[in-house]
Formats: sequence, C-alpha cells, structure tokens
Amino acid sequence: MTANLLDGIVLGLQFGLLAAGLTLVYGLGGVLNLAYGQMAVIAAMAVAIARDAGVPALPAVGIAGVLLGLLFDRTLLRPVYRLQGEARVLLSLLLTLGASFIVDGYLNWRYPLKALGLHIPGGAVEILGVPMRRGSLVASAITLVVIAGLFLFFSRTSLGRAVRSVIEDEEGARLVGIDPNRMLRLILVVSGVLAALVAVTRAMVSPVDVKSGLPITVFALIVTVVGGLGSVYGALLAGIILGIVNVVAADVIGTYISLIILLGAAAVTILIRPAGLLGVKE
Repeated sequence: MTANLLDGIVLGLQFGLLAAGLTLVYGLGGVLNLAYGQMAVIAAMAVAIARDAGVPALPAVGIAGVLLGLLFDRTLLRPVYRLQGEARVLLSLLLTLGASFIVDGYLNWRYPLKALGLHIPGGAVEILGVPMRRGSLVASAITLVVIAGLFLFFSRTSLGRAVRSVIEDEEGARLVGIDPNRMLRLILVVSGVLAALVAVTRAMVSPVDVKSGLPITVFALIVTVVGGLGSVYGALLAGIILGIVNVVAADVIGTYISLIILLGAAAVTILIRPAGLLGVKE
C-alpha cells in the first residue's frame, strides 16, 4: 500500500502540473485548449530530435514551449478572442480539437516510431522502505520546484497579481489599465512551457510517443474539472488525489478500469460541486 501511495503522489504531481497550464488559460480567457496534450507531444518530439542532433535538450524544452504558446496566440486563437462567453468556449473547443487532429496526423505520418525517454542514471532510492526509481524522484522534484515557482509568481509579483485580477474580474482589470490580451498571451506562453515540462518529466518515468497527446489531454481535463477551472491550487490538490486513486485502482482492478474510475470521480464532482474542489462559484 505504501508503494501505491508513493507512486500515486509521483503521478499526482505530474497530473497537477499538467492541469495547471490548462486551467490557467481557461480561467484567464475562457479558452479551453483540447490540443494541450499535442503541445506536450510536440515539445517531446522537439527534445528527442534535438538530442539526436547533439543539441542540449534543456534549451529545446524552453524554446519549444515558448514558441508553441506564441504560435497558438498569434494564429489559432485570434478569432476566438473576438468572441465572449459561451461562444468563445465553443469556438476554442472546435479549433483546438481540429488542431489536435492535424498534429496527431502529421506526427503519426512523419515520426511514427519516435519517442522521448529520459534515463536518469543510478540505482533505486529507498523511501519509507519502498525502492523508488531515480527518474520518478527527479521528475517529482522538478514538478515541485515549478509549482512552487507558480505560487510565488501569482502571490509575490505584480505581474502575477495582474493575471489574477483578470481571472477574477476582467472588466475591472481593464478599467485599472491592465490589458487582458497581454496577460492571456503571457499565460499561453507559460502554458506552453508547462506542457513541455510535463513531457520531459513524464519521459523520466515512461516514454512519451506520438500517440500520447490524447491521453495527456484527457487526464488534464479530468484533473482540471475536479480541481476547479481557473484554480492552480485546485489542480495540484486534485492531481495528487486522482494520482493516488489511479495507481491504487490500476493495481487492484486494472489500467482500463482506472480511467473509468477517474471519469466517474469527475462526474461526481460536477454533481456535488460544479465549480470543483477549489474553484470559484459564479
């Protein structure tokens, strides 16, 4: 049971980081990005190609994330920004879903066997009597540092507070001189970087291939719904809870049934608390 708990926390931290990028973009601009998993896969392929070419992988991660965020902002989401409310959400769903199909089709045609796997050298490390792979520990450490950085950014910097003000009251933020579009552009870049980091940390545990986009998006959506759209804290809490549930269910029942259990958890959350665990009630 201890092993399942620790593995669940490792997976849950990645779930939380995964959902953070998705929930921030929705909370700030009402844009639901169904191509989020494909952004992570593109970043993974960029790192794999850079590594094969002898280019350091770390710069490739950051560059890929920033470029993906800017590309989405400058192209796909331009018509979305002109709409408001449910129309904006619906158009973002349709456009990003179409983009995900295009990306999947291209990657499966161009790089059908490409995958990113990052091996962390060294033996297992014993924690609470359970041997843990170094890759899992390094991935968890990176995730914790990034999440802590996000919390500090939103709570201690003027730019982070400006983003929060747009999430809480877009019209009020506009009246005090904050440009919501600039804040959304910033968060899209942050979201792209988070997607790239998810791909890298995930690759330390298991390979990320061209077919990983849809599962990543599905898990991100489930965690986002349970945690609360627009809440980074909710994404982290829901990620850890669902990570533990997923590992325990997969061990006891089976991997395919565990996904059904996660979907059930999301459905129950919607029925009991539509705003999510830490989401803001409208």
